[in-house]
Amino acid sequence: MTQVVEHNDAALAAAESSTEGEEAAADDEELAGTPDADEGEAEEATDANGVVPNGPLYTAELSDEELTAMWKKDPAALGSISVGFVESGRMVNAVRVPQPENNDWIVVSPELAWATKETVDYLSTAIREVRAQYPKAPPLRVNQLSSREGGYLRPHKSHQNGRDVDLGFYYPTAEPVRVRARENHIDLELNWALLKSLAIHTDVQMILVDKRVQKVLYDYALRKGESKEWLDSLFNSGARSLVKHARGHRDHFHVRFFNPRAQELGRRVAPLLALQPDKNIQMHRVRSGDTVGGIALRYGSSINAIKKANRMRGVFLRIGQVLAVPLRGPCTRCPVPPPLVVPPRRMPPGLEEQAPAVATKQAPAAPAEPAVAAQAESTGGSAPASTDTAVETQPQAPAQEPSVQGSPANTSAAIMQMGPAASR
Repeated sequence: MTQVVEHNDAALAAAESSTEGEEAAADDEELAGTPDADEGEAEEATDANGVVPNGPLYTAELSDEELTAMWKKDPAALGSISVGFVESGRMVNAVRVPQPENNDWIVVSPELAWATKETVDYLSTAIREVRAQYPKAPPLRVNQLSSREGGYLRPHKSHQNGRDVDLGFYYPTAEPVRVRARENHIDLELNWALLKSLAIHTDVQMILVDKRVQKVLYDYALRKGESKEWLDSLFNSGARSLVKHARGHRDHFHVRFFNPRAQELGRRVAPLLALQPDKNIQMHRVRSGDTVGGIALRYGSSINAIKKANRMRGVFLRIGQVLAVPLRGPCTRCPVPPPLVVPPRRMPPGLEEQAPAVATKQAPAAPAEPAVAAQAESTGGSAPASTDTAVETQPQAPAQEPSVQGSPANTSAAIMQMGPAASR
């Protein structure tokens, strides 16, 4: 008989929580009534009228036949693939954030530092831009991203398909300050430089951080002479804000990136997963009442296949456990995201000319023009290395290389390699 071991979710959370978790609960009471952003995105897939977007094909150089052939013969050649949604998805061909030789950042949990190639490139670009301006800045702490195969990562709701990153704040030193009101101790100049770099140099989807941290950064940027209209578009545009309040985010930034190529590949590969049995897997989080047999029946799998995939000796389950469920054929119950439309980046006044244009129609399969890298703008401060950043063009990489980040270069999908070497 299959048995599910019940646990009280609150007790589990309390057992694993740190002092920071307790502080977050107190913060929730203090900001009662403040709108809180949802870490998920499945409900954002359609607009208010239930219409899905008809976006550009960021993998236009691959026909359906070519994609099928590559998936069957050599899936690794496609590069990173982001499957499903951030709160119900996984990854194929993930890459890990490297430990840099130049001390730009610190990978806190290497075993949970997996993401898509696009996410890793975006992340390194943003951090290196800050370090290019402020060489004496301490290394930034890169916290959890995703596990190697993606899927549920306790205690996060999202972080499942390689597009979410938790970043610590810049403090006066590399060691974080362990106090509740961190907004009183962070390095405002460096943290604002990081937010600005993310907005200008990456296709960032949103940044979650506590409202009190937002306020000190907004006020600092305003004092430094940033456009109030531009700042309001980032912080004070309601649901359209780039920076949003979220509970439990008083000690870090939660950054989510659009992944045009990885997401488009995930959408197109979804019906082909059965052609690669070892990758035709659905992640399932055990809930009250679940049994191994019931889960197998739900997904068209088998008890033995589930036990083998999860190295289970018996059939005991526990609430919250995440199982890899091998599928025998295409998953007919797995939601597939609609075509993606990456919006134009929110550039400050004077840099609008450098922003990648949003794609509004299906992209042709013709060779793309070189992408123009956006010009970085110094945020000022005590020790910037330079106030000028050269504009540089980057030729598009071949489509079959895993490092390719987008298809047509006239879309926001074109990654701008703006590390210190490229931006000088």
